[in-house]
Amino acid sequence: MVIVSTPINTALTWHSQPQSEPLVNDWLFNQDSLTQRLIQLSHNNFSVLPLNEGWQRLRADECAALGCPEQSSGWVREVFLRGKQQPWVYARSVASQASLQESDFDLACLGTRSLGELLFSDQAFERGVIEICQLTPKILPDTLLPFTSDASTLWARRSCFSKEPLKILVAEAFLPAFWQHLATHKH
Repeated sequence: MVIVSTPINTALTWHSQPQSEPLVNDWLFNQDSLTQRLIQLSHNNFSVLPLNEGWQRLRADECAALGCPEQSSGWVREVFLRGKQQPWVYARSVASQASLQESDFDLACLGTRSLGELLFSDQAFERGVIEICQLTPKILPDTLLPFTSDASTLWARRSCFSKEPLKILVAEAFLPAFWQHLATHKH
């Protein structure tokens, strides 16, 4: 298992203001399961490709969103959500070590299953506000560079799923191949 510290700038501005493009808003602010939407969009040709997962020090913006002290350790899971064998979305899910231990919840057992599938199948999880931002590819992990080279910025969203005492912050960045597929395959 590779443990990598993700070099995302912690000064990102996350907000909840809709954008001028209705299609972008539809994907960023939709409250339904992203996994289910990607399964439909890919005509069931969907998969999860784990990139990295393990214990890491959480970023300051993640600690703030989770309501845990800065410099907290947590479980970090990074995956590609793939449609038609193409990475469409980069997802980073984090939870503090303290809340995972208190809730006795094991994020390490997911493997190639979607975390969203688990979160949306358990009615006890409540989703918080969806926040969005634009990321520059160079602040993302190096593993994403081949999939972001033709983009100046990537739309990303995040929200916190809570099931006391557990909070899981899920961030998703939509990759160029996703938008290209949408543009060429009207649904």
